[in-house]
Amino acid sequence: MKSERPNAGESFRRKVFVSISYSFLVTLVAEFFLVRNLLTVADYEKELHSEEGFLASVADFRLIAVLLFVLFGICLFALVFWLLQRKSFVYISRISETMQAIAGGDLNASVEVEGDDEFAEMAANLNSMTEDIRKLMDRERESERTKNELITNIAHDLRTPLTSIIGYLEILSEKKELPGETRERYLEIAYTKSRKLQQLINDLFGLTKLSYGRIAMRVASIDIVKLLEQLLTEFYPNFVSAGLQYALESNVPALTITADPNLLARLFENLVNNAIKYGAEGKQIRVKVEAETETVTVRVINYGRVIPAEELPLIFEKFYRVEQSRSRNTGGTGLGLAIARNIVEMHGGSIAVTSDLSGTSFTVTLPVHLDLDKEKFANGSDRA
Repeated sequence: MKSERPNAGESFRRKVFVSISYSFLVTLVAEFFLVRNLLTVADYEKELHSEEGFLASVADFRLIAVLLFVLFGICLFALVFWLLQRKSFVYISRISETMQAIAGGDLNASVEVEGDDEFAEMAANLNSMTEDIRKLMDRERESERTKNELITNIAHDLRTPLTSIIGYLEILSEKKELPGETRERYLEIAYTKSRKLQQLINDLFGLTKLSYGRIAMRVASIDIVKLLEQLLTEFYPNFVSAGLQYALESNVPALTITADPNLLARLFENLVNNAIKYGAEGKQIRVKVEAETETVTVRVINYGRVIPAEELPLIFEKFYRVEQSRSRNTGGTGLGLAIARNIVEMHGGSIAVTSDLSGTSFTVTLPVHLDLDKEKFANGSDRA
């Protein structure tokens, strides 16, 4: 329901009009009594003096009385008006000082909101505007910091495999007498590093397109339980290689949802791949599906090392790795979870992570029926 309260300008004009009217009324009453007293004094003077003398002096008396009458009226009117509007004048002065401080760059300046009148509303709006500007500046600084960090990470992650590739190729080029077995091993290392570099570039390119909405979602009906079964089967060699057992648990045998099958597959590939890399010590990975009326929740759980609590809010940031030196050795690009978050958000869902002694759980919640009017679609046909 909309408030029937008038706007600040109209309310202020009404208050000023009331104050002027009241001041005028007080002045009128005061001067009425003043005039009456003056007339009483004039009658008294008339009785004391002769008619001729009194008439001679009454002209001067009238002039002085008129001047006093006007001067007293002006002073009284101004005094009453100031007393009525003093609080408003003080409040306006404080608001003006705060605005000058903000204009000077002090975004921590604020006005205390007092009462519920138009000036309180003005002060609240000023405080809200200052807070919005401060948040915008903070976001701008954070964006700049993230951009610089992103450039640093990209440079580092590109330089490391490139340096290794160049080094091995130089050895192969300069030392023709190397044994065939050694040459083959060096070539294999250079090839592996090249594939890692290709993966990094592909992930970075894919994340960029996801972040800026350059991917057209191709929505279809898909059985998410079957999708996860197929995905885990494809990862079977990876599980064996890492010495991991896996299990898929679901409270329904099948569940059809509307989503982009390719993006959804990539989402859970990234989560399972992350669980394999960092959960090998726990010897088991569990994927749990919980279907509800409007949503489906998928949890990917590993029992590896606990992620420190201070790291959890940063886990989905681009290039962020828990325990940087150890994570670089796993071969990850640091983009998988950032890509996963973008895919979830494109589907109107949410993703969260918890980690304690009972396991590390990545929880994805997706709508069963995708609202096509609310989600992001692009006209292009780019696909990461």
